[in-house]
Amino acid sequence: MNKIYQPQIIEEATQKYWEESKAFEVTENPNKQKFYCLSMWPYPSGHIHMGHVRNYTIGDVIARYQRMLGKNVMQPLGWDAFGLPAENAALKNNLAPSTWTYQNIEQMRITIKQMGFAIDWSREITACRPEYYKFEQQLFLKMYEKGLAYKKKSLVNWDPVDQTVLANEQVVDGRGWRSGALVERKEISQWFLKITAYADELLNDLDKLPGWPEQVKTMQRNWIGRSEGLELYFPIVGSNEKVTVFTTRPDTVFGATFLSIAPEHPLATVAAKTNATIAKFLQKCHNIKVAEAEAATIHKEGYDTGFVALNPLSGEKIPIWVANFVLMEYGSGAIMSVPAHDERDFEFAEQYYLKNKQVIKPVDNSACDTSKSAFTEKGVLINSGEFSNLNFTQAYEAIASHVIKNKCGARKTNYRLRDWGVSRQRYWGGPIPMINCEQCGLVSVPKKDLPVILPEGIKLKDPRSPLHNLASFIDTTCPKCMGKAKRETDTFDTFVESSWYYARYCCPNQNNSMFDQRVDYWMPVDQYIGGVEHAVLHLLYARFIYKVMRDEKLVRGNEPFTRLLTQGMVLKGGSKMSKSSNNTVSPEELIANYGADTVRLFVIFAAPPEQSLEWSHSGIEGAHRFLKKLYALAVANENIIISYNNVAWEKPVLTEKQRQAYQHIHMILQQANFDIERLHLNTIVSATMKLLNLLQDLPPQQNESIIYDGMSILLRLLSPITPHITHYLWHELSFKGDIADAPWPQTDYNTLTQTEIDLIVQVNGKVRGKITVAIDADEETIKINALANENIARVIGQKALKKVVIVPKKLINIVTDLG
Repeated sequence: MNKIYQPQIIEEATQKYWEESKAFEVTENPNKQKFYCLSMWPYPSGHIHMGHVRNYTIGDVIARYQRMLGKNVMQPLGWDAFGLPAENAALKNNLAPSTWTYQNIEQMRITIKQMGFAIDWSREITACRPEYYKFEQQLFLKMYEKGLAYKKKSLVNWDPVDQTVLANEQVVDGRGWRSGALVERKEISQWFLKITAYADELLNDLDKLPGWPEQVKTMQRNWIGRSEGLELYFPIVGSNEKVTVFTTRPDTVFGATFLSIAPEHPLATVAAKTNATIAKFLQKCHNIKVAEAEAATIHKEGYDTGFVALNPLSGEKIPIWVANFVLMEYGSGAIMSVPAHDERDFEFAEQYYLKNKQVIKPVDNSACDTSKSAFTEKGVLINSGEFSNLNFTQAYEAIASHVIKNKCGARKTNYRLRDWGVSRQRYWGGPIPMINCEQCGLVSVPKKDLPVILPEGIKLKDPRSPLHNLASFIDTTCPKCMGKAKRETDTFDTFVESSWYYARYCCPNQNNSMFDQRVDYWMPVDQYIGGVEHAVLHLLYARFIYKVMRDEKLVRGNEPFTRLLTQGMVLKGGSKMSKSSNNTVSPEELIANYGADTVRLFVIFAAPPEQSLEWSHSGIEGAHRFLKKLYALAVANENIIISYNNVAWEKPVLTEKQRQAYQHIHMILQQANFDIERLHLNTIVSATMKLLNLLQDLPPQQNESIIYDGMSILLRLLSPITPHITHYLWHELSFKGDIADAPWPQTDYNTLTQTEIDLIVQVNGKVRGKITVAIDADEETIKINALANENIARVIGQKALKKVVIVPKKLINIVTDLG
């Protein structure tokens, strides 16, 4: 064995061994418990960053640990290769998005392999390849047949320069994040997937995911936002029409002093035809983000439409206002406004001098002045006709019965969740397999003609999609009437690709169907790892699509991910590492300077997986020093360990000091095993540091068996975290087989059973010595041993004993005359 630790040489040789032996390729084994470990797939941006390193290192530690438990472990990786960033980079670098993407994949694959992750590369998939998105198109057509995919006009955030729909997160201060253009609210035809059809199941099944963080489940519950309430019908005076509103607080209906409608509501459009002020206001509202968060925080503004409605319970006439805080996409685009009992309505009413009528008082009759602030709690009804003096529950039921009986309302379950808009007016995305025919309307592409292939190698001249003008793509034949037709030029949202990729890893070489029987062996994913920023969109969409695939009998079970770990961010100087902040650290440089094992050790030790990790150069240096100490310990004890590995030997009788050392090793191991099951990975590193220090302090002579056992345990504890150095040392020290397949070390509980105990001995309250006695020694035996101790006897001398106080299993205090 080389006497100096040379990580680059060790790691290159180890990775070559793994690749040539196909160490991490797996197949289905019904006689072995499976474990599917998956980290969220990366976007091929060109270089991996420290966030990638942390994410995949955590996943790799878990995968390698489970393999050492004897399980059949699969850990695949692929590429989330479609998306707008590729188009932007391609424009900037005068490359085709496909060229840029494939170059980046090659570069990132090299670095990821250098990190030593136990990945089954035979299962690699790439989202932008036709052999992948072909089956996505098949699933979309099945959903279309069942009414789970549809096209309708929808209000969106539209960037007039980039000519595309923007997500709410891509609108900054009312402008497009890339172009800087003022964003417009525009109604365009969009494709949707009917996730709302699964709203109840998506919500209820969260209770069946004990392995998910409560934070993520709460975020999904809030996003789905199921609420029980009443739908109330407010007739419009002088018309046969009515305004429908949804409320979870029907107890406040007598306090509704006006209705508020969205700028896109049909009544607002009618009002604008005869009111120039309202028309100008509606135009202004076109630059408001289509999101609840913005609607809640913007400066409230509105105008009286001139229309009047009748309160269905009180019969009072109330004005109808158009307001910028009401969204057409939520509910019916109209709300009943109750200034006395809603803070937003109170502010709006104060601003425009609208009526404020109190209809709820506190249960305890405490003072309540709704002219100064809204009283929003539930209480007792007042000024509410026959419903006065009822509490909330009583009033809710009584009002519900009343409106149903009088046909002016109905019970309604409402959801915050909206159907998933999957259309993107971009080029670099999966083609939507639909055809537009003037005679037949929307027509599905026949299954035999799939995949609809996205043309590659196209250099973009501007942000607009070239598909609109690409005759070879857009011009086609209608499969119904055989007439001329046009292909759909919108492409799929990239969340579509990531909503099912985890299942495709199970059978990536199946070319005839989306999956085969292998998916039943591997699914669900046992451990999923990724950032908490994906808590709602990706994770919710993946759960939805998995349930759709289940209903299509493509997969079994109800949920794709059994356990979820959301790792924290990587920070530098207190801020998230990012190119825009100019505070990134290059993993490639760290690997070149210190080796991948050092980087892996640092990211595992620096913080618990769920917490943010603060970058520290001294931390990297410390991790490297630790590995050099480990290597030096192996070199120092090389002959001892090799000899023990090459001959049959019996465990010798241990001296008391040796027994204590052995016991200490297994106490450390016991805690490490407890921690790793809870994924407290940083404390596993702490355990190995304690173990290394203990072994370093043991004189090699007469401690050979303890050093041998301790080194075997130490290397196996470190193997999932620093796989290269432990693989190398395991072989060099003549341990059997590969350490990746070695059994995880188990605690020797017999060793942990104490037969002796150390007791502190005090004389007149001062510590004077220590004795070792049998753990079950009686008080007389303890007293005799204490008085026989050489140092205690010297301190007592000729002084008379007054008493001996024994604190069980802790100390003895001998009290003497002070003379």
